[in-house]
Amino acid sequence: MNAREQASWTRARLGRSGPPLDLLTARFARHVYAPHAHEELTVGVTIGGLEVIAYRGGRIHSGPGSIVVLEPGEMHTGGPAAPDGYAYRALYADPSLLGDGTVGGRPHFREPVLDDPELARALRAAHTDIARCPDPLEAESRLPWLLTALARRHSTARASDDTVPGADRIAHAVRDRLAGELLAPPSLADLAAELGLSRYQLLRAFRTTMGIPPYAWLAQYRVHRARRLLESGLRPAEVAGLVGFADQAHLTRWFRRVLAVTPTAYRNSVQDTGT
Repeated sequence: MNAREQASWTRARLGRSGPPLDLLTARFARHVYAPHAHEELTVGVTIGGLEVIAYRGGRIHSGPGSIVVLEPGEMHTGGPAAPDGYAYRALYADPSLLGDGTVGGRPHFREPVLDDPELARALRAAHTDIARCPDPLEAESRLPWLLTALARRHSTARASDDTVPGADRIAHAVRDRLAGELLAPPSLADLAAELGLSRYQLLRAFRTTMGIPPYAWLAQYRVHRARRLLESGLRPAEVAGLVGFADQAHLTRWFRRVLAVTPTAYRNSVQDTGT
Protein backbone atom coordinates (compact mmCIF):
# COMPACT_ATOMS: atom_id res chain seq x y z
CA MET A 1 0.00 0.00 0.00
CA ASN A 2 1.51 3.33 -1.02
CA ALA A 3 1.75 6.48 1.05
CA ARG A 4 -1.66 7.67 -0.11
CA GLU A 5 -3.34 4.34 0.71
CA GLN A 6 -2.73 3.41 4.33
CA ALA A 7 -4.65 1.40 6.89
CA SER A 8 -3.59 -0.02 10.24
CA TRP A 9 -5.54 -1.91 12.88
CA THR A 10 -5.04 -1.98 16.64
CA ARG A 11 -6.84 -4.30 19.06
CA ALA A 12 -7.45 -2.84 22.49
CA ARG A 13 -9.00 -4.62 25.44
CA LEU A 14 -11.52 -3.01 27.75
CA GLY A 15 -9.80 -3.90 30.98
CA ARG A 16 -7.45 -6.76 31.76
CA SER A 17 -8.86 -9.92 30.13
CA GLY A 18 -11.83 -7.81 28.99
CA PRO A 19 -13.58 -7.88 25.61
CA PRO A 20 -11.67 -6.61 22.56
CA LEU A 21 -12.40 -3.40 20.70
CA ASP A 22 -10.76 -2.76 17.32
CA LEU A 23 -9.41 0.59 16.13
CA LEU A 24 -8.71 1.52 12.50
CA THR A 25 -6.48 4.36 11.31
CA ALA A 26 -6.81 4.93 7.56
CA ARG A 27 -5.99 7.31 4.70
CA PHE A 28 -7.28 6.62 1.21
CA ALA A 29 -6.95 8.51 -2.07
CA ARG A 30 -8.49 5.89 -4.35
CA HIS A 31 -9.70 2.90 -2.38
CA VAL A 32 -13.46 2.27 -2.42
CA TYR A 33 -14.93 -0.31 -0.05
CA ALA A 34 -17.11 -3.05 -1.48
CA PRO A 35 -20.63 -3.15 0.00
CA HIS A 36 -20.39 -4.68 3.46
CA ALA A 37 -21.81 -4.56 6.98
CA HIS A 38 -20.35 -4.90 10.48
CA GLU A 39 -21.63 -6.78 13.51
CA GLU A 40 -20.37 -3.93 15.67
CA LEU A 41 -21.38 -0.29 15.82
CA THR A 42 -18.91 1.71 13.71
CA VAL A 43 -17.95 5.14 15.03
CA GLY A 44 -15.59 7.17 12.87
CA VAL A 45 -14.12 10.67 12.90
CA THR A 46 -13.03 12.18 9.60
CA ILE A 47 -9.76 14.07 10.06
CA GLY A 48 -9.04 15.19 6.52
CA GLY A 49 -10.48 15.32 3.03
CA LEU A 50 -14.00 14.28 2.08
CA GLU A 51 -15.62 10.84 2.15
CA VAL A 52 -18.81 9.65 0.47
CA ILE A 53 -20.72 6.71 1.93
CA ALA A 54 -23.64 4.82 0.43
CA TYR A 55 -25.93 4.13 3.40
CA ARG A 56 -29.64 3.41 3.91
CA GLY A 57 -30.45 3.95 0.26
CA GLY A 58 -28.72 7.33 -0.03
CA ARG A 59 -25.31 8.93 -0.18
CA ILE A 60 -23.84 10.83 2.76
CA HIS A 61 -20.70 12.95 2.93
CA SER A 62 -18.30 13.38 5.82
CA GLY A 63 -15.66 16.11 6.09
CA PRO A 64 -13.05 17.06 8.69
CA GLY A 65 -14.41 16.96 12.23
CA SER A 66 -17.55 15.00 11.38
CA ILE A 67 -18.54 11.94 13.39
CA VAL A 68 -19.94 9.04 11.35
CA VAL A 69 -22.08 6.38 13.07
CA LEU A 70 -22.98 3.23 11.13
CA GLU A 71 -25.27 0.82 12.92
CA PRO A 72 -24.72 -2.95 13.09
CA GLY A 73 -25.98 -4.91 10.09
CA GLU A 74 -26.39 -1.84 7.86
CA MET A 75 -24.93 -2.39 4.39
CA HIS A 76 -22.66 0.44 3.26
CA THR A 77 -19.69 1.43 1.13
CA GLY A 78 -17.14 4.21 1.49
CA GLY A 79 -14.73 6.04 -0.76
CA PRO A 80 -13.11 9.38 -1.57
CA ALA A 81 -15.31 12.28 -2.64
CA ALA A 82 -12.44 14.65 -3.49
CA PRO A 83 -9.19 14.33 -5.48
CA ASP A 84 -7.03 14.31 -2.33
CA GLY A 85 -9.01 11.49 -0.76
CA TYR A 86 -9.81 11.33 2.93
CA ALA A 87 -8.43 10.22 6.29
CA TYR A 88 -10.29 8.94 9.30
CA ARG A 89 -10.14 7.12 12.62
CA ALA A 90 -12.75 4.48 13.42
CA LEU A 91 -13.61 2.15 16.26
CA TYR A 92 -15.83 -0.91 16.20
CA ALA A 93 -17.81 -1.31 19.41
CA ASP A 94 -20.25 -3.88 20.73
CA PRO A 95 -23.63 -2.09 20.78
CA SER A 96 -24.12 -3.09 24.42
CA LEU A 97 -21.44 -0.55 25.41
CA LEU A 98 -23.87 2.25 24.58
CA GLY A 99 -26.55 0.99 26.95
CA ASP A 100 -24.55 1.89 30.06
CA GLY A 101 -25.67 5.31 31.22
CA THR A 102 -28.80 5.36 29.06
CA VAL A 103 -32.40 4.16 29.28
CA GLY A 104 -35.03 3.57 26.64
CA GLY A 105 -33.73 0.49 24.87
CA ARG A 106 -30.95 0.00 22.39
CA PRO A 107 -29.74 3.38 21.12
CA HIS A 108 -30.68 4.14 17.52
CA PHE A 109 -29.00 6.84 15.46
CA ARG A 110 -31.37 8.41 12.97
CA GLU A 111 -28.61 10.58 11.49
CA PRO A 112 -25.35 8.88 10.47
CA VAL A 113 -23.26 12.08 10.20
CA LEU A 114 -23.03 14.17 13.37
CA ASP A 115 -21.68 17.65 14.03
CA ASP A 116 -20.29 17.65 17.57
CA PRO A 117 -16.79 19.23 17.59
CA GLU A 118 -16.15 18.62 21.29
CA LEU A 119 -17.00 14.93 21.13
CA ALA A 120 -15.17 14.53 17.81
CA ARG A 121 -11.98 15.92 19.35
CA ALA A 122 -12.32 13.65 22.38
CA LEU A 123 -12.90 10.56 20.21
CA ARG A 124 -9.95 11.40 17.98
CA ALA A 125 -7.64 12.00 20.95
CA ALA A 126 -8.67 8.77 22.67
CA HIS A 127 -8.28 6.80 19.43
CA THR A 128 -4.80 8.24 18.82
CA ASP A 129 -3.56 7.58 22.35
CA ILE A 130 -4.96 4.07 22.63
CA ALA A 131 -3.84 3.03 19.13
CA ARG A 132 -0.33 4.15 20.09
CA CYS A 133 -0.36 2.20 23.36
CA PRO A 134 -3.45 0.02 23.94
CA ASP A 135 -3.37 0.06 27.73
CA PRO A 136 -6.40 -1.92 28.98
CA LEU A 137 -7.30 0.44 31.83
CA GLU A 138 -7.00 3.51 29.60
CA ALA A 139 -9.16 1.91 26.93
CA GLU A 140 -11.79 0.93 29.50
CA SER A 141 -11.74 4.35 31.16
CA ARG A 142 -12.08 6.37 27.96
CA LEU A 143 -13.92 4.50 25.22
CA PRO A 144 -17.10 3.34 27.04
CA TRP A 145 -17.41 6.81 28.59
CA LEU A 146 -17.25 8.47 25.15
CA LEU A 147 -19.65 5.96 23.62
CA THR A 148 -22.13 6.69 26.40
CA ALA A 149 -21.77 10.41 25.66
CA LEU A 150 -22.40 9.69 21.98
CA ALA A 151 -25.59 7.75 22.78
CA ARG A 152 -26.85 10.33 25.28
CA ARG A 153 -26.30 13.26 22.93
CA HIS A 154 -27.30 11.86 19.56
CA SER A 155 -29.36 8.66 19.77
CA THR A 156 -32.96 7.85 20.60
CA ALA A 157 -31.90 6.68 24.07
CA ARG A 158 -32.29 8.94 27.09
CA ALA A 159 -29.72 9.73 29.74
CA SER A 160 -30.05 7.76 32.95
CA ASP A 161 -29.95 9.37 36.38
CA ASP A 162 -26.38 10.51 37.06
CA THR A 163 -26.73 10.44 40.84
CA VAL A 164 -24.32 7.95 42.43
CA PRO A 165 -24.87 7.70 46.22
CA GLY A 166 -21.62 7.41 48.14
CA ALA A 167 -19.48 8.66 45.25
CA ASP A 168 -16.60 9.62 47.55
CA ARG A 169 -16.50 6.19 49.17
CA ILE A 170 -16.66 4.46 45.77
CA ALA A 171 -13.88 6.61 44.30
CA HIS A 172 -11.57 6.05 47.24
CA ALA A 173 -12.18 2.29 47.17
CA VAL A 174 -11.31 2.19 43.46
CA ARG A 175 -8.28 4.40 44.01
CA ASP A 176 -6.95 2.09 46.72
CA ARG A 177 -7.43 -1.01 44.55
CA LEU A 178 -5.61 0.60 41.62
CA ALA A 179 -2.73 1.75 43.82
CA GLY A 180 -2.45 -1.69 45.39
CA GLU A 181 -2.43 -3.50 42.04
CA LEU A 182 -0.59 -1.02 39.83
CA LEU A 183 1.32 -3.70 37.88
CA ALA A 184 -1.88 -5.46 36.79
CA PRO A 185 -4.87 -3.31 37.72
CA PRO A 186 -8.30 -4.94 37.86
CA SER A 187 -10.86 -4.11 35.21
CA LEU A 188 -13.38 -1.40 35.96
CA ALA A 189 -16.17 -3.79 35.02
CA ASP A 190 -15.03 -6.21 37.73
CA LEU A 191 -14.66 -3.43 40.30
CA ALA A 192 -18.10 -2.10 39.41
CA ALA A 193 -19.66 -5.54 39.81
CA GLU A 194 -18.03 -5.95 43.23
CA LEU A 195 -19.51 -2.61 44.29
CA GLY A 196 -22.96 -3.33 42.86
CA LEU A 197 -22.64 -0.62 40.19
CA SER A 198 -22.56 -0.28 36.44
CA ARG A 199 -19.23 0.67 34.91
CA TYR A 200 -20.69 4.05 33.96
CA GLN A 201 -21.70 4.70 37.59
CA LEU A 202 -18.20 3.79 38.76
CA LEU A 203 -16.61 6.10 36.19
CA ARG A 204 -19.04 8.86 37.09
CA ALA A 205 -18.29 8.55 40.81
CA PHE A 206 -14.53 8.47 40.26
CA ARG A 207 -14.42 11.40 37.84
CA THR A 208 -16.72 13.49 40.05
CA THR A 209 -14.64 12.86 43.18
CA MET A 210 -11.09 12.73 41.81
CA GLY A 211 -11.50 15.16 38.90
CA ILE A 212 -9.89 12.74 36.41
CA PRO A 213 -10.69 9.24 35.10
CA PRO A 214 -9.14 6.14 36.69
CA TYR A 215 -6.43 5.56 34.07
CA ALA A 216 -5.15 9.13 34.44
CA TRP A 217 -5.06 8.87 38.23
CA LEU A 218 -3.14 5.60 38.06
CA ALA A 219 -0.70 6.99 35.46
CA GLN A 220 0.09 9.94 37.73
CA TYR A 221 0.51 7.61 40.72
CA ARG A 222 2.91 5.52 38.63
CA VAL A 223 4.88 8.65 37.70
CA HIS A 224 5.34 9.55 41.35
CA ARG A 225 6.49 6.00 42.13
CA ALA A 226 8.86 6.22 39.15
CA ARG A 227 10.43 9.40 40.54
CA ARG A 228 11.58 7.58 43.65
CA LEU A 229 13.13 4.78 41.60
CA LEU A 230 14.87 7.20 39.24
CA GLU A 231 16.28 9.07 42.22
CA SER A 232 17.75 5.78 43.45
CA GLY A 233 19.73 5.52 40.23
CA LEU A 234 17.66 3.06 38.18
CA ARG A 235 17.39 3.64 34.43
CA PRO A 236 14.05 4.65 32.84
CA ALA A 237 13.85 1.38 30.90
CA GLU A 238 14.01 -0.53 34.18
CA VAL A 239 11.64 1.77 36.00
CA ALA A 240 8.88 1.59 33.38
CA GLY A 241 8.15 -2.08 34.05
CA LEU A 242 8.54 -1.77 37.80
CA VAL A 243 5.69 0.75 38.06
CA GLY A 244 3.37 -0.81 35.45
CA PHE A 245 3.97 1.19 32.28
CA ALA A 246 4.03 -0.80 29.04
CA ASP A 247 7.53 0.40 28.09
CA GLN A 248 9.89 3.36 28.37
CA ALA A 249 7.96 5.34 25.73
CA HIS A 250 4.76 4.95 27.77
CA LEU A 251 6.57 6.12 30.91
CA THR A 252 8.11 9.06 29.05
CA ARG A 253 4.76 10.20 27.63
CA TRP A 254 3.18 10.37 31.08
CA PHE A 255 6.29 11.70 32.82
CA ARG A 256 6.34 14.66 30.44
CA ARG A 257 2.62 15.28 30.95
CA VAL A 258 2.93 15.32 34.73
CA LEU A 259 6.41 16.82 35.32
CA ALA A 260 7.20 18.50 31.95
CA VAL A 261 10.54 16.67 31.58
CA THR A 262 11.62 13.23 30.38
CA PRO A 263 12.53 10.52 32.91
CA THR A 264 16.14 10.65 31.69
CA ALA A 265 16.37 14.41 32.18
CA TYR A 266 14.84 14.10 35.64
CA ARG A 267 17.24 11.30 36.64
CA ASN A 268 20.23 13.30 35.43
CA SER A 269 19.06 16.42 37.26
CA VAL A 270 18.55 14.80 40.63
CA GLN A 271 21.84 12.96 40.37
CA ASP A 272 23.71 16.13 39.38
CA THR A 273 22.33 18.00 42.39
CA GLY A 274 22.94 15.10 44.73
CA THR A 275 19.32 15.04 45.89
